[in-house]
Parts: sequence; structure tokens; C-alpha cells
Amino acid sequence: MDRMQRFPYTVIVMLLFVPAVWAQNDLAGKISCHGAASGVPASQNRPYTKKLWDGYEISLSPARNAHGDGDDCTAAIYSGSGRVVFRTTGFSVIFDGTHTGQDFDGDGKPEIVFITDTGGGNHCCWAYNVVSLWPKPHKLCDIDEAGGVRFEKDSDGKMVIWQPIRGPYGFTTMARALGAKRVLRVREGKLVDATPEFCSRIFSDENENYRAWGHDLTPENIKKLQAAGSLENLENEDIISGLLSRALQRVACRQFDTALSDLNLWPDATRPRMKAAFAESIKQDYPDFAARLMSPDRGRP
Repeated sequence: MDRMQRFPYTVIVMLLFVPAVWAQNDLAGKISCHGAASGVPASQNRPYTKKLWDGYEISLSPARNAHGDGDDCTAAIYSGSGRVVFRTTGFSVIFDGTHTGQDFDGDGKPEIVFITDTGGGNHCCWAYNVVSLWPKPHKLCDIDEAGGVRFEKDSDGKMVIWQPIRGPYGFTTMARALGAKRVLRVREGKLVDATPEFCSRIFSDENENYRAWGHDLTPENIKKLQAAGSLENLENEDIISGLLSRALQRVACRQFDTALSDLNLWPDATRPRMKAAFAESIKQDYPDFAARLMSPDRGRP
């Protein structure tokens, strides 16, 4: 499987192959507010303000009128005239001082970045909130899965965003949860999927996961999955997770025929159920391939 995802929140960001900023460092930001149930002492949740550029200022503090349903903290950007031009509210909010000041959309202007937990402290729903101030203040994008996101600059100095994507649950334990990576850019003010640009890197020996697939997905190991009870055998989890993770990565790379070939290596008896679950997990982002998997012949070649 994708080796980095064997320990879901601690190793998940280790896919990439060049120096970049770790999301965990961002989530440990010093200018932050955390919900009452987070275990952070209330004394640390003091109000913060910070002056930025062009007269803008940010504030971050516990929300005054919180109802206890995930609205414990709030942060805002103020213009020079004192007007609120952006606000985010959540169970926890962090000012991302690492990426604030960087140019995400290639317009030569710096952005402001917060990280907001809208999941009530359940570790599921952190997102980066990227705000542009030019030509007028507006939210540029939200980047979900903040705990596994990684940023880098390409050879032209443009921002590249690596984001984890999840596959179906229930085929492995959480320690071997399958997944892949999507690569994003901001173009014309929108977050766009640029994964195919990077698939030659992903499917190369510089990627630890690619090397793991080569080790785990040998013909001999694939044959093991055909034996009775093999899918419930924990000793086969690397094979199971690797096979489904590689298929998911091929989908993200728009390599749909080879993704289908991977899925067709699954044992015949439970293949329809697996394909149905796989299709359900990808249908929002890859609806055509999901429909192909759900067709009457279940995507047979």
C-alpha cells in the first residue's frame, strides 16, 4: 500500500520527494485558538492581533457568542478602515504564519492563510483558508485534509499543493487505510486539479509508494488474494491496500484503463462489492469512471 498511510496522521505527509513545509508544523501554529474540549488550557486561548501589510490586520480569539457546537473560535481580517473583509469560525482556528505572505495564485501578490477545524475537534475536518487581498479581499480557496496537505514551489516558483484523497473503507484496518495523492494549483482564481502533470514522478522510483507497490504487488502476492479467507487475513493487508491505493492513484492520474486492470485483479467472488464501494468513494471527483464501475458489467474490460 501507500506506506505513508500506515499511520494515518503522523506519517501521511511523507509521500513527496522534495523539501516542503510539513502540515503538522502549521497545525502547531502559535497564533491559535482551540475549542474548550480540545484540552488546550483556556489561558492559552488569549486574543491575538497582528498587523500585516497595506494597512490590513488580523485578529484571532475565542468567539464571544459561541454556542458550543463547533463555533468556539473565530478569526478575521480587518482593512485599514476597521472593516471586516474576511472571517472564519470553527472549533479551532490557527493563523498560518508559514504560508501567509506567499503567492498562491501567481499574481505576484501575497495571500493570508488560516487553518480552521469545522469538525468539532474530531480530527476530520481541518482546512486551509487562503485569502487574497487583491484586487479586493476575497477567499481564494479552501484546501481540505489540512493534516495531510503539503506545499512546494515548482521550478518557476509557482505554488503546488499535494492533497491526500481517500478510497473506500472496510477492506483494511485503519492502520493500512488506502489512499492516494491529488496535486492542485490555483489558476485564474480557482483551485484546479493538476495531478496528471506529476504522475511521472508519482509512478517512479523516487516515490516511496511506487517502490512499495513493486514490492507488495508481485504476481505471487496477487495470487495469494485468490485463496479462501485471504481478504480477512491481516498478513495480506499490504497487498490489499497497495492494490486499491495504486488503482486510486491511477484514477487520480486519469489512467482509467490501468486502474480498471488493477481492480480486476481482485478475487471474483467479492469484486462487484469492492467496485461498488470504490465507485462510491470516487463518484464526486471522478463521476464518469465511477459510472463505468457501476455499469451492469461492473467495468469488465
